[in-house]
Amino acid sequence: MLPPAVSEAIVDAARAATRHQRDQLVRRAERAVEAYEAERFTEALRLAKQVLTAAPGVPVLDEVAGLAAYRLGRWREAAQHLERYRETTGEVDLVPVLMDCMRALRRTARVGELWHELRRASPGAEVLAEARIVSAGALADTGDLSGAIGLLSAAAAKPLRNPSERHLRQWYALGDLYDRAGDVPRARELFTRVARSDPDAFDVRSRLESLGGQMRAKQHRRQSSA
Repeated sequence: MLPPAVSEAIVDAARAATRHQRDQLVRRAERAVEAYEAERFTEALRLAKQVLTAAPGVPVLDEVAGLAAYRLGRWREAAQHLERYRETTGEVDLVPVLMDCMRALRRTARVGELWHELRRASPGAEVLAEARIVSAGALADTGDLSGAIGLLSAAAAKPLRNPSERHLRQWYALGDLYDRAGDVPRARELFTRVARSDPDAFDVRSRLESLGGQMRAKQHRRQSSA
């Protein structure tokens, strides 16, 4: 079931529809959410768009459509829905996803604009970390590896005793940038840091093996289990 406020928003937005049609739109929206949660992204996108056609401007449906299109690699369509979601709600939680769409579309300048807007909004740590990773990746795409490293290293350079998932993601991303820049020791150190916290994170095992650092990670795991 949808929250009552969402159902009411759909009914209000579909003023030209009959009562029966509005009830159908609410049920279709419920199915869209269910499809997305079940990772049936094509179905979720189709249903959400159908409801939005008759009941435009309902943020939850733009959210579902945007995220489903993103998961399908339909960057331009995803960006359109996510932009509307941001403009309608003022929320910034999906800005990193929007930034990643813009990066995929090679709109690097727009990625930078969104990054600076997000920083001014003072979002939560998780949102800021994801946006920083995307922004650094966009810089790297243009060949500015030093700028990308500088952006991430300010937040990801120090080891931590009990890192969270966002720390692991930033360490891995920074390690990848150092690897691309040819700084193997720094890349190895960051990948080892990730492996010490979670040996199964990402593809860190194979990355360490490719850099000759697999024994170090394995040795740490043996010591930790002793």
